[in-house]
Amino acid sequence: MAYLTLFVSAFTAATLLPGSSEVLLLALQQQGYLPIWLWFFASTGNTLGSCVNWYLGKELNRFQHKRWFPFTPEQMTAASQRFQRYGSWSLLLSWLPVVGDPLTLIAGVLRVRFTLFLLLVALGKGLRYAVLLGLGMAIFQ
Repeated sequence: MAYLTLFVSAFTAATLLPGSSEVLLLALQQQGYLPIWLWFFASTGNTLGSCVNWYLGKELNRFQHKRWFPFTPEQMTAASQRFQRYGSWSLLLSWLPVVGDPLTLIAGVLRVRFTLFLLLVALGKGLRYAVLLGLGMAIFQ
């Protein structure tokens, strides 16, 4: 059950909803759960949450003409230009707080090829959780 809770926490944390999975990850590590499974469930959940953002971004363009649309054309253009300045490689930083979630949404808006998106996001998020678990091992041992 702990692994499922971590998966859901990591999934939610990667969407545009507020959330964090790092404290739970380290708490479970300290309780003796296997680091490889902690890494797997946290990385998978977080990556899949980002995939939701990509999909929402991909579908977002359909609603640009609606009055309730949350972004102005200028905001969409500025976000697109910032993303294009650094390119798809910026998705390696999708794990960063504050900027990571919108980054994955913009990748969908710009229709970044899903396989490339998935590879870069999974790599970045997997490395982040590996580093956190490594730090946890150093602290708790």
